[in-house]
This record gives sequence, C-alpha cells and structure tokens, in this order.
Amino acid sequence: MKKFLLLTIAAMLYTIGCDAQLKTERIIVKTDDIQKPERLPLVEDRPIKNVIFIIADGTGISQLYTSQLAQAGKDGLLHLQTMPVTGFSKTYSKDNLITDSAAGATAFSCGLKTDNGMIAHLPDGKSCKTILELAEDKGMSTGVVATSTITHATPASYASHVDSRSKQDEIAAQYLDAGMEVILGGGLEYFVPQSESFSKRKDDRNLVAEFETRGYDFVDNLADLNTSESDQILGLFYDSGMDSEDRTPTLQEMTDKAITVLSTNDDGFFLMVEGSQIDWAGHANDVQYELREMADFDAAVKTVLDFAVQDGETLVVLTADHETGGMTIQDSDKFSDLTVAWTTGHHTGIPVPVMAYGPHAIEFTGWWENTEIGLKVAEISGIGTLPIIIE
Repeated sequence: MKKFLLLTIAAMLYTIGCDAQLKTERIIVKTDDIQKPERLPLVEDRPIKNVIFIIADGTGISQLYTSQLAQAGKDGLLHLQTMPVTGFSKTYSKDNLITDSAAGATAFSCGLKTDNGMIAHLPDGKSCKTILELAEDKGMSTGVVATSTITHATPASYASHVDSRSKQDEIAAQYLDAGMEVILGGGLEYFVPQSESFSKRKDDRNLVAEFETRGYDFVDNLADLNTSESDQILGLFYDSGMDSEDRTPTLQEMTDKAITVLSTNDDGFFLMVEGSQIDWAGHANDVQYELREMADFDAAVKTVLDFAVQDGETLVVLTADHETGGMTIQDSDKFSDLTVAWTTGHHTGIPVPVMAYGPHAIEFTGWWENTEIGLKVAEISGIGTLPIIIE
C-alpha cells in the first residue's frame, strides 16, 4: 500500500511538472468575412510538364487547422485545403525517429534516408543526385525560394552536397555550379567576402559578383525583383533569414516571380518553395508568429494553384519535412476562441500531411515514407529515376 501511494504521488508530481512546462496561448477564431475558396477537382491525367514542390517546414495538422480557424473561420478553408488529394508521410531519418530539415529534405530531393544534418549526402561518405539536378540535366529550368537563408537546410538539399548543414558558406559556393535559374530568399551574409562586417564567409570570395559574371541579375529589393527581365535571378533580400513582420518581398511575391521566370522554358521547370519560418515559430512556441507565417505561406500556395489551374500541365505537391513544437488545441469557449498548447520547443516524430493537385495527383493519397514522395515525383513527372548515388 505504501509503495502504491509513493508511486501515485510521484506520478502526480510528474504530471504537475509537465503541465507547468506546457506553454499555452489563447487565440480568437475568425467569425466574420469567412474565407472559403472553392475546392479544386481532380484533373485528367496527362504528361506533366512542370513540378512545384512546396514544403511547409515544421508543419503538422494542428498548425494547419489552427491557421484555418484564425484566418478562415471554422467553416472556412485555407487555399492549401482546396487541394483534392491528401495523404500522410512518415518523417524519421536514417539515424533517428526525429528528423531534422536536412535529412527530411534529402528524403524528398534524393529519395533516400540519411543522417540528421546531412545535405544530399549519405553516412558512407557518398552523395546522392537530387531531383533538381536531374531536371537541369533534362533541360528544364529550376529554382528554389525560401524565407530562411537560401542556403538553409531545406533549399540546400536540392542543389548542394555537404556532410553538415552548418556549412552554409560552402553551400552558397556550390550554387554557382548548380545551374538554377532562380534563387530567392535571405542569406546575403554567405555570399559576400569576409571583409564585409555582416559576412559569415571564411574567405574573400564575392559570390554575388561571381553570379553576376555568369549572367545573373542580382536583386536585393522588391522593386528590382519586379522589374527584372532576366532569365537568371539571384535575389537576396536580407542579410540573414527574412524578417517575419512586414516581410518584403513576401513568399507569395517571390513565388510569383519565380514562376514567371521559369515558365518561359518550353521544356518545363522544377521549383521548390519553402515556408521556412513556420518551423522557427514552432521552436519559439509563438502562436502569432506561426499564424503570420502560415498566412504568408498560404498566399504563396494560392499563387501556385492559380498558375497550375490555368496551366493544366503542372503537378503541385505540398508536404512538410516534420512537425515542430508538438502543437495542439487544448480547449475552446464554444466557437469564439481556443487555447493552443505546445509540448516541446523541438521537432516531433508525428507523421505530416501530404497534399497534391494536377495530373497524377491521386498517386499521393495514402501513407508514405518521405523517401517515396521524392521517388514518385521524379518518376511520374518524367524527370528521371531516383535514387542515384554519386561515387
């Protein structure tokens, strides 16, 4: 009996300790001006010309649904929720049930599991060819867009090969030879020589100048981005990651420009778009940051879907590399407000949603390994067959 009481008390103290660490925040549910765009239909299967792969970094079902409640209302829909096909992806990496963004993005780009921290690179020291590189080989135009530094783990996993995601200066240098037509995001600090006060390079290379020598139009503000008529653009708009509040340009504006540039290629294009800071908001357990990033992300998704509907030959796949924060809805006062709770400041191992629209979108319904998504996109789009090991 005494032992039972001691165990009970210990369990209660543990529960109280856990609850004390649970960070919560009350948010208002939107009740007026409900946003409810029309659901998109399945479309007839036909050859795929373009692929737009969208990654909501750190996003699980709770992030999506909370954003819907706050921005579209309980009866409304986000634009991403209009996509007709939904599935789920398991996210574990080669060495851990909890993946990081490097291993998570490598699963999509290469179709292979790797250790956390590795960028299109494998534990045995070899590298893996990415779907973006295959698209370049095929003559397609390619690009990456992100709200982090553009050399951050997710975009880097499509156009570079390093054994550690921390080597962002090396990743930036590898972009010179990647052949991408569009590179848009933050991270100027990795492209300027170490003599610049804000530089994070360890050498005197001026990669901006080197890109310009190769024919790229370098832009660092929205006005120049909008007026650029170049078919090769390097856009670095912040020294580090892009500001979340009053972001200029927005993810939607960068995505729109990327599509405009890449879609001029008669051979098609491959574009990766990342809502990078949804993940950062999860790490910070900051609901308002989360909602702000989800709104920016969903606006970009609308731009992508508007293009895909009009084009008719574009496959859009949207997913996440992992969930961050263990976000959940705790309780609500009928339909007017709710409490969001966070269980951690780190990544979690829960499966994440997969959504698709366009030709062959139905292929993405069901449960998938994250690697299978990358393999399937490459196969059904005709870009090529993965995985490919680089000796």
